[in-house]
Amino acid sequence: MINNTTVFALLLTISASFAFTTNSLNSEKVFAKKTSEKEVIEVKTELTAEEKINLLYEEFAAVNAQMPSKVSFTYAITGYNKLENEEKIENRLLSIVDFSLPSTEKRLWILDMETNEIIYHTYVSHGKNTGGNMATKFSNTPNSLQSSLGFYVTAETYYGKNGLSLFIDGMEEEFNSNARDRYVVIHGADYAQESSIKRLGRLGRSYGCPAVPTEVSKEIINKIKGGSALFIYHTNKDYISNSTYLNSQSV
Repeated sequence: MINNTTVFALLLTISASFAFTTNSLNSEKVFAKKTSEKEVIEVKTELTAEEKINLLYEEFAAVNAQMPSKVSFTYAITGYNKLENEEKIENRLLSIVDFSLPSTEKRLWILDMETNEIIYHTYVSHGKNTGGNMATKFSNTPNSLQSSLGFYVTAETYYGKNGLSLFIDGMEEEFNSNARDRYVVIHGADYAQESSIKRLGRLGRSYGCPAVPTEVSKEIINKIKGGSALFIYHTNKDYISNSTYLNSQSV
């Protein structure tokens, strides 16, 4: 015979069991909800290539007063990332030359990709047959005396008629692959200094080399030699449309 005490004990056991089951279900629901929210957050934090470059530009701009244009920076990073994926970068510096600017402006930036610092910002000359103050014509042809657009990787140094000079190897078959044969190199030149602008109204011009001011040429060459990236930019439609580095999906 079941007495009242036994019935009461059974009721307590059933109630406790039900409460435990309910709490477990509620906990599972809360966990599932939190997991789902986490997944949504993770999806939202996956940035596009363009968003990553925009964020990097903002990071550079936060600590550097003189920045290259957003357009030239975007193209430069796009190509730099591909060069890095191809394991062609050994020195994590990126030099950007913006030949859409007049020679009277400082249009060379050297970026440290590890610290987000711009370590040099200075003048750079273009080729004699590329234009006067403005660069307008470009070529990969030997003896053209024109500058060549596109991505390069810096190589070894040598001493020539312009002193310490740096070979740069063109990475783009159609646009700059003859750089080494043409002796298109980075070197110092008196005509690439501000004094030339005061005298001529523009910088002097090279035979196609991106020549830099003599007073900083050795520092720059020794800094960027040995496998860093160089990007020579212009708004030239043929280059923008046909460069495999600019139109690559690899970022």
